[in-house]
Amino acid sequence: MALANTSQIVVTVPEAIAVGEFATKLELPVSKVIGELMKNGVMATINEQIDFDTAAIIGAELGFDVQQEAAPVSEPQGSLKQHLAEGEGTPRPPIVAVMGHVDHGKTSLLDAIRSSHVADKEAGGITQHIGAYQIQKGERWITFIDTPGHEAFSALRQHGARMTDVAVIVVAADDGVKPQTKEAIRHAKEAGGQMVVAINKIDKPGADPTRVRQELSDLGLVPEEWGGDTVMVDVSAKTHQNLDKLIDMVLLVADVEDLRARSEGPADGVVVESHLDSGKGPVATVLIGNGVLKVGDYLVSGSTYAKVRSLGDFRSKRITTAHPGMPAIVTGFKAVPSFGDRWEAVASEQAARARVAAQTRREQAKSLGIKRIDASGLSAAISAGQIREFNVVLKADTQGSLESLAEALAVLHNEEVAIKVVSSAVGDIAESDIAFAKTANALLIGFNVALHSSLRALANRDGVQVKLYRVIYELTDDLRDALSSMLAPEVIETVNGLLEIKGVFKVTKSAVVCGGTVTQGKLEPGLKFRVRHGSEVSGEGTLASLQKDKQSTKEAFEGDTCGLNVNTNAAIELGDVLEFYSVTEKARQL
Repeated sequence: MALANTSQIVVTVPEAIAVGEFATKLELPVSKVIGELMKNGVMATINEQIDFDTAAIIGAELGFDVQQEAAPVSEPQGSLKQHLAEGEGTPRPPIVAVMGHVDHGKTSLLDAIRSSHVADKEAGGITQHIGAYQIQKGERWITFIDTPGHEAFSALRQHGARMTDVAVIVVAADDGVKPQTKEAIRHAKEAGGQMVVAINKIDKPGADPTRVRQELSDLGLVPEEWGGDTVMVDVSAKTHQNLDKLIDMVLLVADVEDLRARSEGPADGVVVESHLDSGKGPVATVLIGNGVLKVGDYLVSGSTYAKVRSLGDFRSKRITTAHPGMPAIVTGFKAVPSFGDRWEAVASEQAARARVAAQTRREQAKSLGIKRIDASGLSAAISAGQIREFNVVLKADTQGSLESLAEALAVLHNEEVAIKVVSSAVGDIAESDIAFAKTANALLIGFNVALHSSLRALANRDGVQVKLYRVIYELTDDLRDALSSMLAPEVIETVNGLLEIKGVFKVTKSAVVCGGTVTQGKLEPGLKFRVRHGSEVSGEGTLASLQKDKQSTKEAFEGDTCGLNVNTNAAIELGDVLEFYSVTEKARQL
């Protein structure tokens, strides 16, 4: 194994690269690269692709330090200050997400704000579940992302959209800070937006806003009135107490950010909701980041595009243009765009198709035809030997990240399977981590940490599987799916019909020809059955074929008299009842 040293040549490669191109980058004959791949069990031709992990291992074997190219940085359209000089652009409405524990009144607060402040007071006319809506306070507008809590907020952050300027953290005055509250605060901090705390349900008996403030102070959110810098407002969604004050505080906090957007040129933004409408086809609710979106514009979002056939505002009222900070309902997409994906307007349909084709090729390169040294997936690693407890070694960039990961993994269990963190530490992955993971038969997980190519090769040789993550939800989703694959499927048995035996005509060692009357349900060849002799089950078998009126048939119903050819070793007698049933398996989820 070629160990890293200061004389190693550094080579950068993309996420996937053709073998021939990789050899060119290494300035080596392609035959030598293919030979190294074969030594590691990968049979790949000059035109086939290998993933980065494989390239790093092969490069280390050949004396190179292979590093991954940085992903192309596209402008995060959700960050509305992008490339705006001081004073450039025009003011736009703040975009607000309301987050908090599931039963602390978040939805009630949203409904109260909406009914109190929707322009022209037509709150009842608002289309529900459109993803975003606007309210008006005086001459100013505020855009709310009406999505289910912190998970949707996280997805927006993960996609790099950063469309949220202010997070309103809702905490019940009679219940205090809960784990989901802490999680919401953490997500808001990670997203880099401003926070306003709404202490809700102050009208309820047992409400104690002071206790809530103390609990929040312990988390580092010190109220302004206590000398801190976090705005906190006592509110009641039920009585509408202090709703105006809360809106004023949101606007005040947003003003500190001096929110501006480019109001000219091609529009861009982010998809906040999408679905397939039976009458309209693919429909998406989008937020406008910059520029002006117009009917007839061409949009590209991920691997699909649209010619905007129609635009609607947050009340589904037809509009012809949508401006920065506005939510808009768009029809005309060729396929349903993905939630959280960025979008941008392009000049023509030809340009849109070219962009989509390029994106499709990139996605296919990631998932199809890529040769890998690590052929075993995470599910296979876990399922081997029917392991019930899955060992994990955790390495993270900070102590806070480590604690968050431990908390997230602790909930991934049921009575059959569980994650066991056998070791955890802060810092980049080291040789000792690989050795410990090998000894403990554990998966080595790195979160926002580095893994040197020489250590990657060592892990491969030692049979240690290493997974690197940048997003916590990708990590937990992978482990949840893998644990789910360990669970035995749910067996569902359905009784299809009953038949009373009226005659037995022929009996062999493994088959019986008999006849009877269907007393319930429907019979079909291929069904399994039980032989019920009184209250006892005397055997089982399978229905091979059916006859009615001396003609073969594919089905028999209640009241039909029919002949049966069944495969069974059981003795069938007059008066017995055959209970026909089917069995299906349903995958279980953790």
